[in-house]
Amino acid sequence: MNNDLSIKIAEGIIFTSQEPIKVKDLSNRLPECKDIDSIIDFLINKYKQGGFVLEKNGDTLAFRTSSSISDYMKVEKTIQKKLSKAALEILAIIAYHQPVTRAEIEDMRGISVSQGSLEVLLNNNWVEPKGHKNIPGRPSTWRTTKDFLDHFGLASLKELPGISELKSAGLLARNIGPSVLNRDNISEL
Repeated sequence: MNNDLSIKIAEGIIFTSQEPIKVKDLSNRLPECKDIDSIIDFLINKYKQGGFVLEKNGDTLAFRTSSSISDYMKVEKTIQKKLSKAALEILAIIAYHQPVTRAEIEDMRGISVSQGSLEVLLNNNWVEPKGHKNIPGRPSTWRTTKDFLDHFGLASLKELPGISELKSAGLLARNIGPSVLNRDNISEL
């Protein structure tokens, strides 16, 4: 068997391996392999200047993206995540009543605000702290962000749907009153 064929077989084995392959295992898979080190050296040099390189780490071999182009290989992917009902309620209350305190949110919902729900909104950069309310204890207040407007396709908070629009879309109970959702008293970001 000639060396050219051994090189091609070694190249194919390394390329198709899901995990780095041990030099010993590669050598055992090559028919009549006499000089595995020269085959490895040849392949390392062959791919030295390419978009991917053959790396030898200890006793294993693997093709890897060349470090010179690795920054171009990053893929940013938007992952759609559903908001929990609690997070959605909290976001709606903040959007319609901002700036609003955690206690006010809890009073409107009739249940405590979990840290996880608020963290989801913070991590999405849809809400942010907006100072403190001038009452005893000076609790923090919350408001929506520009990212909230961008994500929901709103030019301003005045574009939030009104009660009649939400009821007609089936998103609100028929008996909800203007005190719960009031876009007329919203202060802009």
